[in-house]
Amino acid sequence: MISDLKNVLLNCHKSEMILYLRTNPNSIKEAVALALSEEQPLAWRAAWLLSGSMAENDSRFHTYTGAILSSLKNRKDGHQRELIKILLNLDINEEYEGLLFDICMNIWEQIGKNPSVRVMAFRFILKMAEKYPEISNEIQFITQKHYLETLSPGVQRSVEKLLQKHKITSKTARK
Repeated sequence: MISDLKNVLLNCHKSEMILYLRTNPNSIKEAVALALSEEQPLAWRAAWLLSGSMAENDSRFHTYTGAILSSLKNRKDGHQRELIKILLNLDINEEYEGLLFDICMNIWEQIGKNPSVRVMAFRFILKMAEKYPEISNEIQFITQKHYLETLSPGVQRSVEKLLQKHKITSKTARK
């Protein structure tokens, strides 16, 4: 028998899914377990729903940080993007920051990956550069032309805007 949450993920629009989570707070644990599972497309949908419905630094997710990080490497691009969104929304400890930074650097450097997951990884890298200014030199290196040229012009502009917002100069700034 299919659980109520799975039924909602398969048959409802996002607003109805969010309402379900709000009115069934015990379903968060099931949603996280599903998001970390291999059960596609439900795993991706659960991660998408969680990332889109959680509050900033939502305390209900702190206990899952390690598990989310552990599963992140082995997911497809869209799923990785949603899991990174969850982690971006949390204030995580330094140990986890370092692990996520490494994962995000690896994702960003894979120029063949989906641009949306690369940009989400880049957002976390910039978040760390804001917290640890000594990382800024690495940011300049990873924004060289070959890292940006596989991105669409619109995504490239988004990256440039993120760099401007964080007051970091790209080595390949537009002329």
